Amino acid sequence: MNQRKLGAAGPEVSAIGLGCMGMSDLYGPSDRGESIATIHAALGARITLLDTGDFYGMGHNEMLIREALAGRDRASVVISVKFGALRDIGGNWLGYDARPLAVKNFLAYSLRRLGTDYVDVYRPSRLDPNVPIEDTIGTLADMVKAGYVRHIGLSEVGPDTIRRAAAVHPISDLQIEYSLISRGIEAEILPTCRKLGIGITAYGVLSRGLISGHWTRAREGEHDYRGNSPRFQGANLDANLALVETLRGIAEGIGASVAQVAIAWVAAQGPDIVPLVGARRRDRLAEALGALNLTLSADDLAKLAKALPPGAAAGERYPAAALAHMDSEKKRA
Repeated sequence: MNQRKLGAAGPEVSAIGLGCMGMSDLYGPSDRGESIATIHAALGARITLLDTGDFYGMGHNEMLIREALAGRDRASVVISVKFGALRDIGGNWLGYDARPLAVKNFLAYSLRRLGTDYVDVYRPSRLDPNVPIEDTIGTLADMVKAGYVRHIGLSEVGPDTIRRAAAVHPISDLQIEYSLISRGIEAEILPTCRKLGIGITAYGVLSRGLISGHWTRAREGEHDYRGNSPRFQGANLDANLALVETLRGIAEGIGASVAQVAIAWVAAQGPDIVPLVGARRRDRLAEALGALNLTLSADDLAKLAKALPPGAAAGERYPAAALAHMDSEKKRA
């Protein structure tokens, strides 16, 4: 397993990370035994980066990771945790809280659920519009000094916020969606991170399964998060699945699966980018790991650029209500 560094100030991690959210939340039922077996398979394949959030399954995901890591060397794993999202009893989203006291509260609960005395990378899940980013990062810096947090990350924020945060404390990485059909970071966000020595952990590299090669029109309306996603609805879905078939043709010419090409494309965008794969099953993980053996040639990249240019996807990557909370999506003059 090759290693990549999360920015100038961050830890070394495996060239691909495992996103654990779907094992607890948002993508429909999951199997606990298979989830733990998948984490074990990832560790066996030398994946060292496990990504979670304290609100994934209302704490369930952190406790699942604790169970999967029982008896293993804590220092061999980099655990990345997002915090701050607020949910009600029914799981509905209520907003975000990144006040200094809330940061300390969220961290205390995460440490207890994970069964560890430190988090490797700790990050606000979104920008709290009511709290200056300097206050949030300042509190996290105090947690670094106290030894409870090793590195500070960010998630789904724009260039101005990134610069303000980095002025308070070194930032290891920005977690943000990036894929063949989600290219919004390329104009300003990625250059800002690179100028400041901040890495990228890219989630949604398969666009929540849309460009995995496994999604079909027959699955429209499944009762999970994707039923609310514009890209999975109506004419948008038809247009996006047509893009996938174009991608499938390119993948077949390369001798790889659609998912492997999509993951390899993200990895090929720079050594400062670590793709997160949200595999919930060992077979999907095995397919994703195959991307590590895939080197896209200049001709392959040119074909992909022509077939899936920026803006090719139909529909926004999140519903309008969710986009309204995302600093990364703010239009700038």
